[in-house]
Formats: sequence, structure tokens, C-alpha cells
Amino acid sequence: MDYLWTPWRYQYISQAISGKQPECIFCDAAARNDDDVTLVVRRGTSSFVILNRYPYTSGHVMVVPYAHVAELALCEPATLHEMIQFAQRVEAAFKELYKPDGMNFGMNLGRAAGAGIAGHLHLHGLPRWIGDTNFMTVTGETRVHPEELSTTYARLKKALA
Repeated sequence: MDYLWTPWRYQYISQAISGKQPECIFCDAAARNDDDVTLVVRRGTSSFVILNRYPYTSGHVMVVPYAHVAELALCEPATLHEMIQFAQRVEAAFKELYKPDGMNFGMNLGRAAGAGIAGHLHLHGLPRWIGDTNFMTVTGETRVHPEELSTTYARLKKALA
């Protein structure tokens, strides 16, 4: 039997068991001033860019409004505008840093649509490569990432500065 060690997930599991998870991880990250711990790579006036702690691929970020809203209709137009501007900057950073074959940008609004944090909308952005859905993902239901989150954080923080 093969073992895949994922010690970084212990924090998530232990917080879930102890009930010490914040009510909203995005509101918690927005309120704190330790961006290197919360993985916020760029802050704007009405939104911010944060790494996904459990990414689908290396570079997986989310663009999040500061306002705790679940629907696009509840966002201020200026917030939506800033979020798309951040998405454009992320797209350029992905091209420069990761040289992907393509990219995904999208939102899952509501739990039925697949939103993990249904109460606080967020725009996912991730680089994609031909063949990045390989046998590990398809048959082993396991993802393999070539880059540690700390490296991703440093690279994207510099690129989005």
C-alpha cells in the first residue's frame, strides 16, 4: 500500500474537530493583518486575492469581496469591477509564472452549485495544463502538486505587487 502524507491538512482537520474554525474564512482573512499566514497575496479597496489552501492546481487563487455576500446582485458595481481587474492581473501573472495551456476562472454560487463557502461569493482562478488530469486524479482521486503553498504565495505576491 502506498501512503501520501499531507501534514498541512492537519490544521484543517483539527480545527473542524475542535469547532475552532472561523464562521467565514474569507471574513476572518480580511480582518486579520497576517497575510503570510492567511495567504492573502493582494488587497484592494473592496476585494482581495487569496490562495486556495487546498488547491486543484499550483497557483489556485480566489478573488473575494470584503463584503460578506452570497450573490452577485448584492455586490456593489465597484467591487465587481475591482474583482475583474484582479482577475486580469492574475491572468497575466499565471502566464508569466506558470505558462499554462489554459486557465479556469469561475464562481460556484450556492451549495448546490458546488460552493464550499456558500455564504461568501468568490471567484476562483487557476492555471491549467493539457494532461493535468492524470491517472492520480482520475483513478486515485488524488492530486499531486509540484509547488508548496509558501512558494506559490511568494511568487504570486511578487507578481501581483
